[in-house]
Amino acid sequence: MHSVQPIRLKIALDMMGGDHGPLSTIPAALAAISEFPHLDLTLVGDAETLQQQLAEHGISEHPQLAVQHAPQQVLMTDKPSVALRSKRQSSMRIALDLVEQGKVGACVSAGNTGALMAMAHFVLKMLNGVERPALIGSLPSTTDKPVYMLDLGATVNCDSDTLFQFAVMGAVMVEEVEGIHRPKVALLNMGEEEIKGSDQIKRTSLLLSECSDINYIGYIEGNDIFSGKADVIVCDGFVGNVALKTCEGVAKLILRRLETALKNSMSAQLFGWLIKPFLKSMALGVNPDQYNGASLIGLRGIVVKSHGNATKEAFLSAIRQAVREVERQVPVKIKDRLEHVLIDKA
Repeated sequence: MHSVQPIRLKIALDMMGGDHGPLSTIPAALAAISEFPHLDLTLVGDAETLQQQLAEHGISEHPQLAVQHAPQQVLMTDKPSVALRSKRQSSMRIALDLVEQGKVGACVSAGNTGALMAMAHFVLKMLNGVERPALIGSLPSTTDKPVYMLDLGATVNCDSDTLFQFAVMGAVMVEEVEGIHRPKVALLNMGEEEIKGSDQIKRTSLLLSECSDINYIGYIEGNDIFSGKADVIVCDGFVGNVALKTCEGVAKLILRRLETALKNSMSAQLFGWLIKPFLKSMALGVNPDQYNGASLIGLRGIVVKSHGNATKEAFLSAIRQAVREVERQVPVKIKDRLEHVLIDKA
């Protein structure tokens, strides 16, 4: 019998975005095609620079790689409105255009977040019934599954209807990417009691409790983000972004304090050597690079945002996230679920 060949996946990478540009994105791209033999990558950026970087890795041509020249670059300091108007030939814009044209299934960028959101909204448009996009990303938890949080900064001010839509989209994302049937959805609040929180949060809670399509478990506090109580945590973009950056800072603080403590004495160094395998495993589990790749959902296409200071491993993690979403056709699943929920709601 002939073996069934996997369907080839096509993803565009904004190679010039972020703090490190091709120094991070080229090694990540090479690691990705090695990990996914059925993945074809379009590397969008200054062709001369990209070809020079590829040559330094011993590659002149590769069947899984194609270079798409982009004469412009969106800088991290560019205002979103300026980038949208004047950077139409940038690596970010061309990568998004490839998604809109159906030539690739997703775009991954470590570039300017505001510019990426503005361009993606303009180029790809919103799904029917979705008012605002959301950034959703995963965080480690005490269980063997990550917890997904949204919004992480795309929409700072959200009304209850927008938060309700975020909950629906987040639930679909976790169902499809993590394979969790009826994931547990919670609202991030200042307490678990029903009397606590703003009117907006209380109204959202009422909408979710009345929706049979969502496995809503109520409020969750910040100290339970990693507890595994919820699979999806919903909040507005201001709260989500602050929470995310705080979590990343705490993870780095713990690792640095641990490294310092193990260097302070010979006995500590000996103990550290004995438990080194455990420490490596723990560090990997809380390393923000392993959870890099927030998806801009609610659009008619897949866009994954990597950290601006992404390392090779971090950008590779974002590519992996894009692969999972393309394989599961997440925007289509979100569209179908939203249509069903909105009909029931009406």
